[in-house]
Amino acid sequence: MPRSSTEAGAALPAVLRIPGLAAQPYLVHGLSTLALGDMRAPGPGYPALTAPRRAFAEALGLEPGRLVVAGAVHGVEVARMDEAVGVVRGVDALVTDRPGLALLATFADCYPVVIYDPARHVVALVHAGWRGIRGGVVGRAVHALRREYGSHPVDLIAGLGPGICAGCYEVGEDVGGQFEPAHAKRNGDGRFRLDLAAVIVDHLLAAGVPRGSVHVIGACTRERPELPSHRRARDGVRFACIAAIR
Repeated sequence: MPRSSTEAGAALPAVLRIPGLAAQPYLVHGLSTLALGDMRAPGPGYPALTAPRRAFAEALGLEPGRLVVAGAVHGVEVARMDEAVGVVRGVDALVTDRPGLALLATFADCYPVVIYDPARHVVALVHAGWRGIRGGVVGRAVHALRREYGSHPVDLIAGLGPGICAGCYEVGEDVGGQFEPAHAKRNGDGRFRLDLAAVIVDHLLAAGVPRGSVHVIGACTRERPELPSHRRARDGVRFACIAAIR
């Protein structure tokens, strides 16, 4: 799998960037760690802009008032965003071509996926958990870039942020049985080790993104104390990914 390794012994910075995307001059992206606080919303009806989200946007040089947040229901819906509308309920992927419009989603073992088209200066941000991945949310995001903006998959560059690694993600037959044996490997006790990152990469390749244009940051949320993990602590704490066009 294409991979950008994160050294296990080194402390993570307050804001992570995917090395394969960091050199793109018209793309702004970042992944928060716990140094910037809890990125979840306080509850239904609260505004999208919390103090930690404001600090995160400002750390990336973005206007906090122009955040758009994916509601993230572990589904497959993709929404085109042309203006800052706060929280977009019921969607797990957002796409935009509007400079300065910052797409945000939150995570705690699921994978952030940023898909960027440097030819047309458009971007997608995907919240990818096992249900959404199984339903095809990653491929749907690639299709949305093509449908809405004329992107060609061969031009796209994709990056996977931190998520739970295969060694830490043990699931039962009800989940593991829905994936190919190459991605869900049986343990001796009949359970599975599910490699979500490998599934995402394969879905990107199947959608036409070149293999050399897919980058994986390689940090496991369950193993890294700087990142929230639902498997490690079911406290509701979340990190966030932001993606925007300059």
